[in-house]
Amino acid sequence: MKTKIINTIIIISCLITLIELLINKTLVFNTISYSLNIWINSLIPSLFPFFIISDILINYNITNYIPLVIRKIFTKIFNTSDNIITIFFLSLISGFPSSARNIKIMLDKKLITKNEASHALIFTHFSNPLFILGTLSIFLNSNILALIILISHYTPNIILGILSRNLNKKINNTIIKKESNSFPKILINSIKKSIDTLLMILGTLSIFLVISSLIINRLNLNIYNQTILKCILEITMGLKSISELNIPNIYKVIISSMTLSFGGLSIHMQVLSFIEEDNLSYKTFLISRFYHALLSGIIAFLLYKTII
Repeated sequence: MKTKIINTIIIISCLITLIELLINKTLVFNTISYSLNIWINSLIPSLFPFFIISDILINYNITNYIPLVIRKIFTKIFNTSDNIITIFFLSLISGFPSSARNIKIMLDKKLITKNEASHALIFTHFSNPLFILGTLSIFLNSNILALIILISHYTPNIILGILSRNLNKKINNTIIKKESNSFPKILINSIKKSIDTLLMILGTLSIFLVISSLIINRLNLNIYNQTILKCILEITMGLKSISELNIPNIYKVIISSMTLSFGGLSIHMQVLSFIEEDNLSYKTFLISRFYHALLSGIIAFLLYKTII
């Protein structure tokens, strides 16, 4: 009965959306054009090379080349095996949804357990630093404010990793074996997988931007409600809308940091596309993002009061 109700709601929602698409053809065209512009000018440059390099590094024993002292400190703090350190640092420099993507790659290669994968989802959710220091600094017209958001976004992951360390059942370190394939084949496979991931990102980005635009147009929302809706659905548009609000900078920094840390439903859908096949808990990821957003807001407030 519950499934039937859910299916009915989905069907009705799709039919309503279809009607809105037909009525608002120009709006939909402009929104999709805008999403393509974001994808081409922002997401591809900041994600595509990192996706490829991450795949290659995972295939070529990058964990084993990290100094032993760093691995020991990391595994001691977070109660993990060595391979999680690779996911952590590659996700930190790549940005979401790299964390879920790298977790799936290592899980498929049997380099980590499902328990470790679920644990890693809690504290390896990072935004791309180039996006924060580049795009956000332009939105807010301030490098200092962007730096505060960067720190307040990254720090909670370390806190969450420490607080959740007892949730992980530590296992013996798994040695990453280099692929028997030649480098050209590894490179080509990495490019193919990266393109697939980017196309998935484009699809989710476009659909959530279209939904957001249709709702705003139909309900005639004010600027504040528009901003809330955009932040919930798609963060790039939400962060831009926050920067345009007529509110003090401290509130812009706090709200931007919390929005970035939660991720928006578009990012959540991308993460879900990677973890559902392996039956990893989305609930764990979702709850972690609420804590991440809360801690991020508190740290952003403290940093702003200290620096500005």
